[in-house]
Amino acid sequence: MNFDNKKIMPRFFVVIVLMSLGGLYILGNAAYLMFVESEYWTQVSRKLVKENVPIPAKRGNILSADGQIMASSLPEYKIYMDYVASDKNPETAKELQAWRDSVLMADLDSISRGLSKIFPDKTAGYFKKRLEKGKKLRRRNWQIYGRRISYIQYKECKKLPLFRESPFKGGFYAEEFNQRKKPYGSLATRTLGALYASKDSARYGLELSYDSILRGKEGVSHRAKVRNKWLSLVDAPPVDGNDIETTIDVSMQDAAEKALLKQLKNINGDVGVVVLMEVATGDVKAIVNMTKCADGEYREVKNNAVSDLMEPGSTFKTASIMVALEDGKISKNDFVDTGNGQWEMHGRVMKDHNWRRGGYGRISVPEVLMYSSNIGVSRLIDDNYKDHPEKFVDGLYREGVGIPLNVPLMGSGEPRVRRPKKDGSNWSKTALPWMSIGYETQIPPIATLTFYNAIANGGKMVRPRFVKAVRKNGEIVREFPVEVIKERICSPKTLDDIQEILEMVVSKGLGKKAGCKDFKVSGKTGTAQVAQGKGGYHGGRMKYLISFCGYYPSDRPKYSCIVAIQKSGLPASGGGHCGPVFSEIAQSVMAKGVYRDVSEASDSASVFVPDVLDGDLNATRAVLKELDIPFKQDWSTDKGGKSVWGKAVNSGNAVTLRGDNTPMEIVPDVKGMGAKDAVYMLESRGLKVKLEGVGRVVSQSIPPYVKYKKGQTIQIKLKR
Repeated sequence: MNFDNKKIMPRFFVVIVLMSLGGLYILGNAAYLMFVESEYWTQVSRKLVKENVPIPAKRGNILSADGQIMASSLPEYKIYMDYVASDKNPETAKELQAWRDSVLMADLDSISRGLSKIFPDKTAGYFKKRLEKGKKLRRRNWQIYGRRISYIQYKECKKLPLFRESPFKGGFYAEEFNQRKKPYGSLATRTLGALYASKDSARYGLELSYDSILRGKEGVSHRAKVRNKWLSLVDAPPVDGNDIETTIDVSMQDAAEKALLKQLKNINGDVGVVVLMEVATGDVKAIVNMTKCADGEYREVKNNAVSDLMEPGSTFKTASIMVALEDGKISKNDFVDTGNGQWEMHGRVMKDHNWRRGGYGRISVPEVLMYSSNIGVSRLIDDNYKDHPEKFVDGLYREGVGIPLNVPLMGSGEPRVRRPKKDGSNWSKTALPWMSIGYETQIPPIATLTFYNAIANGGKMVRPRFVKAVRKNGEIVREFPVEVIKERICSPKTLDDIQEILEMVVSKGLGKKAGCKDFKVSGKTGTAQVAQGKGGYHGGRMKYLISFCGYYPSDRPKYSCIVAIQKSGLPASGGGHCGPVFSEIAQSVMAKGVYRDVSEASDSASVFVPDVLDGDLNATRAVLKELDIPFKQDWSTDKGGKSVWGKAVNSGNAVTLRGDNTPMEIVPDVKGMGAKDAVYMLESRGLKVKLEGVGRVVSQSIPPYVKYKKGQTIQIKLKR
């Protein structure tokens, strides 16, 4: 085949020219899109074609111990107006803009009135001016209302003229947020925690500590055009956060807060703390932290209960006496001379609170704690440990004092109980006696409570627990078990002695105002001067930390509690000011039926153990043997068949018979005995006995474990 170059070449040239012109057209359009219409398409891409758009997960709820919602997430919105049309075609954009402007102006009054009805804090005139100003400025992101709004308010806005249109047509759109709501307001707010409003991220409290569990996992979506409509397509759905079930009891929390607030206002306190704990589990049932603010109102500003490192004062004396009892350095039958209330110790004068009234003189070990004698405790400890102070400190750590608790709250403090160095460089002669009464150490309130809770819990120390379980759709997916820090803080004998003394502190000592009419309370008062920075204990007006820490009911402890208040100036009394708060909380908890006696849970298979009178334990043992009732005895010999006097303790499944080794020159404890045994025991010591009532002895006019004079009259009250 022959090619006609004269015909082919012109045609080829035409094709080349046409293709070149087509290429130039494409390049010209690309350049136009890149440089002339770039802003337009940027806006389109932001609004319409979004890749990897995060879908927020719903944050989990924080629940109370009985399943009530204490913190939950609700959607909130910021509402905006886009006054600039988004359309490629200038003619179409011009038409859309004109339509939008005409509808807005035609319905402006109606829209303004509707907005004012939804948001009554702003007038219709305000919204009218606001919308007109945004139109004049031609803003793309013009905020209509200054605050976040609820979902219901947002849906009402979508019913208004123009606002009901799509964002790309009408210009109305919203930005969504997850807002944390607390149905019970400020109740336990520092413990529950909070979020940063702008970021929806955790700030502090349980919100922060359990953030990974609560926040869930974001989803991902993108926008695509399907059949001429833009749709949001989900690539990965969000995984909502799990709920956490706390140990907080709403009714207990409320009772604790009200009792503390009332007392803070009465005494003009600066800071107040209450922690209520379940003895067996360490569950924190209530935690209150109140600080007096500049306006005179009390609010939860800081979690003082777990973060404040302060010298505990006299509540620490219990730990000191326990160390000496455990080491066999003293017994509860020992005495110590406190003089006239002032005692020189290594060049410094130790004082009791009643030194102006002549002091306590010679008192027993139980009385040392009953009357909170500084001299008594410091002398007992200094006399026995001054040559080896490290052994005393070792004893404190053995009891669990000073052990880190690892509380799951940010900013929590750990106990600081310093040990003496071998070279003595960090230790003075006065360090030991002052440490023994609660100075020279720094312990947060919750750590002090954990120690007393162990005393109530039969010597077992458990870690404070704030969260019991993680829930998903109502089902438990993870549990947080009770954590035991120490199986035993001391021997059973030491524990029995200290439990008996702590009950006496409330029934006969300085802790009387912490007592309750319907059940026994055990505990210890505390009053300590607070150091004022470089000014020490004498910098300006004196400040005090007053407290009461204890548990109830004494015979079968269910709850432990600490009440601590910081205040300026006198009067300042742990027993007088914190004791009534403790009593009010305890009675409120018991009155609401929160506590049920374990005997109510007994069934037909249970071993019946009757209540047994104190008195002649040999006679009691013979009766128990005859009735085949299980019992234990803690004395080694029968004294040749002679009477063994003591107490019978019902532990629920057995009776424990505890011999009383009270010397003859000391008044015995006859509470719980029948009249016959009590009279015999007292009169055998040369005391004259007066009886009142029938039944068991419930009180005696001369307290036990004190010296008496022969022929002295003692009155005992009996009650069925």
